[in-house]
Amino acid sequence: MYILLALIAAAGLGIALHYALPQRDTRGVVLTPGVAALAAAVVYAVLTWLGWGEDNVWQWVATLGAAVVVAVVVTVVLGTLRARRDEAERRRLRIA
Repeated sequence: MYILLALIAAAGLGIALHYALPQRDTRGVVLTPGVAALAAAVVYAVLTWLGWGEDNVWQWVATLGAAVVVAVVVTVVLGTLRARRDEAERRRLRIA
């Protein structure tokens, strides 16, 4: 049940990251929160399987920290790739 709290917190952090990170126009609004929630779910589940309980503060720190790091990396990489691809397509089509 506590995994829901971790997922909600990660999605909230992902929403904040969506607006804080550059190149917002190159991605959808659900990408960053979705990646953050997915990363949080995986890390929380793995740590639970390893025997860490929900009362362990390091499980929460690791879960939310991993969610933020993974979401930032994926968002920045995909945004950069999209911007490069769009620029190459503009040059190919000789648009602006």
